[in-house]
Amino acid sequence: MPGTVLLLAASPMGKGRLVEAASVLPVLAAVAPAVLSGTDTANVVELADPLEPQAVLTRLRAAAAAPGPLTVFVTGQLQLDRRQRLPHLALARTTPASVRYTALPWHWIREELRLRPSGATTLVLDLHADAETWQQLAAQPLDCGRNNTVHGRIAPPPPRRGIAQPSYMKAVATLLRSGHRPPPAELHQQALVRIADEAPGNILLSTRTPPTGDPHSAISAAVAAGRHTDADALAARWEHAALRAHGPGSQDALHWAEVRADLAMFAGDPVRSCRTWLTVASARLAAGQPPDAPAVEAAVDRAHHQWGRIEDTAHARELGPALAELRLRVPGRRQGALDHVQQQLRQLQTQG
Repeated sequence: MPGTVLLLAASPMGKGRLVEAASVLPVLAAVAPAVLSGTDTANVVELADPLEPQAVLTRLRAAAAAPGPLTVFVTGQLQLDRRQRLPHLALARTTPASVRYTALPWHWIREELRLRPSGATTLVLDLHADAETWQQLAAQPLDCGRNNTVHGRIAPPPPRRGIAQPSYMKAVATLLRSGHRPPPAELHQQALVRIADEAPGNILLSTRTPPTGDPHSAISAAVAAGRHTDADALAARWEHAALRAHGPGSQDALHWAEVRADLAMFAGDPVRSCRTWLTVASARLAAGQPPDAPAVEAAVDRAHHQWGRIEDTAHARELGPALAELRLRVPGRRQGALDHVQQQLRQLQTQG
């Protein structure tokens, strides 16, 4: 089965830049796709200094939905948004004041990869953190998702007015240019040898995926085989068990509801997916989660996305008012989201 490779290198333009992230792409691009992926053949998507977080999300979502192994190479810098102090990958237009709207929330990466089978995704990271983020990472490690293999490093900010080089990722790329791809853990160790003078001051990332008796793996396998009904039935059993054990507002129950919303999307049922995401968002708000909490924003954004894919006018009209009501409370990060829902609703009212 062919693999998929996503090459993402991003850093702000101007004086906010900590690392010359895009300088690694020519070295990575010189590596054969099959070597980057570790498969016989591979599709490679390259994102060099992207401008918009939504554009990156679209590419990431497509890569996460592809069957077969996925390898994501990320080079760039981490910054915190001022409102929630959550780590973001800074993009070309990011400034300290605009992180929330111009950078890629790190939890988006985790969320898009969460339904992939255990062991099917490898993240290779070369990240630099600004001073605030570096201090926070000491107490709150970067969460890359429990199903993913992760190797790399996070470096502290360079000396004032200095711009760092992505030396870890360049070492990885140089090793791969030999045409041989060792196992990720071995590749990681070889790269660290090449940056031995930097490594002691870095946060080193090297995690392996848990065993596969996890139900997410069975669900992912069913989806990959096209057995969407079986996948939903398995997720429903886990959801019902969570409801009995912990109640409808529990994190476990909400998690399995989110899984079922994603499964409906994979099955090509945007009505069911939208309805489920609306339910999840309402439940999170009812449980006291703030409107700008990442999980609340994600639920409303996904409900909005699926609503836009509904072709049946009656169903779109049915779900639109609930979405508009939620958008009033949860405007999200994309400007004009509420206006879009209201405009679409007006058009639907004129249709038969």
